[in-house]
Amino acid sequence: MKIEERAIEEKICPLEFAVNAISGKWKIPIVWRINEGEKRPSEMLRGIAKVDRRVLNQQLKELERDGILSKKSFHELPPRVEYTLTPLGEKLVEVLWKLNDWGKILLEDATATKES
Repeated sequence: MKIEERAIEEKICPLEFAVNAISGKWKIPIVWRINEGEKRPSEMLRGIAKVDRRVLNQQLKELERDGILSKKSFHELPPRVEYTLTPLGEKLVEVLWKLNDWGKILLEDATATKES
């Protein structure tokens, strides 16, 4: 008996692709902080509780790689870098505001459920 092999096509789901780009415990807080004007990793370390510098740097690199952030290095002593949102990152912030509004609805529903 001959068994036919099926070709498995890799399908790309836009939602899964988007979620993978922002997956990671600290990516959304990082984007949010940069949107609020913090540009340097040291500012983010103070503003995001319990994030490790190594993890912060890794997630900043991934966000830069995915086109959400851009990095500018200043050739001075001590060395300094700043991150800003790219146009793609600014579109992400628009989505995060909508997600925030949806979160408010969830909180209201959860509170109403507890009260009844």
